[in-house]
Amino acid sequence: MILDFPSFLIKRNRQSRHLRITVKAGGHVTVSAPLRITESAVMSFVVSKGVWLRKTVERFKKIPDTKLSRWQEKRLYTDYKAQAKVLAEKKVFELNKFYKFSFGKIAIRNSRSRWGSCSSKGTLSFNYKIAFLPERLADYLVVHELCHLKEHNHSKNFWQLVAKMIPNHGILRKELRDFEKTFKFPSVGI
Repeated sequence: MILDFPSFLIKRNRQSRHLRITVKAGGHVTVSAPLRITESAVMSFVVSKGVWLRKTVERFKKIPDTKLSRWQEKRLYTDYKAQAKVLAEKKVFELNKFYKFSFGKIAIRNSRSRWGSCSSKGTLSFNYKIAFLPERLADYLVVHELCHLKEHNHSKNFWQLVAKMIPNHGILRKELRDFEKTFKFPSVGI
């Protein structure tokens, strides 16, 4: 390993499309990598993030590395999911007054890579982490999924539909991505 550089674990994942660095409590670093990417490409990526990584590891070393029991994790997830369900239902009914779309049920999931989805049957699904979002981002997320009830893609028509209620959707979309990268979500191993 490189001198004065945090050690890290590389996890290969068939579903990963991009390289991702995760720093957890205690300063533990994991790099998620697609199966086909070379080790030298992984190393180059990690080294390119060196300044950020060192700062982040130092900050996270101060956070106690506490592990929850499986029962505690399940209980936390159940609580987060219940909070997310109340929030999502409230937001969907409130924001859909503008669009007046028909939809099926509202579901809460634990997805690693998605904030929400809309099925062909009209089921609106949201990540339980919606409960941790600032209100403007939760509103954007709900409007985004509501608009998929009419436009099942990300076409120009879709974005025009979103813009009717959220004209600054581009800014909020970027803010949501940034929030996801910087906010330390409570982890549940469900």
